[in-house]
Amino acid sequence: MWLGSKSTSLLILAVTASACARLMLASFHDTEGPNLIVVAGLTAVLLLISAAAYLSNAFSSLTGSKRSAAAIVIQVVVAIGLFLALR
Repeated sequence: MWLGSKSTSLLILAVTASACARLMLASFHDTEGPNLIVVAGLTAVLLLISAAAYLSNAFSSLTGSKRSAAAIVIQVVVAIGLFLALR
């Protein structure tokens, strides 16, 4: 089954949002580790922010993989910002 370009990009954004959320919460020195519900919530927040940037016309000059890469960079920057704010 062939997936369209937009759905493949959104799937990649979901996977990277999950990885960013897990990595961010694992870097806190908690003996029990990150809670699954908290990781899922943070994943949803990161995915919503990056999907809004990906689907908006803010990156009208970027197309294809450059647009996906820009959305992934937004995810990483937001995750780093949240980590520094919660630290």
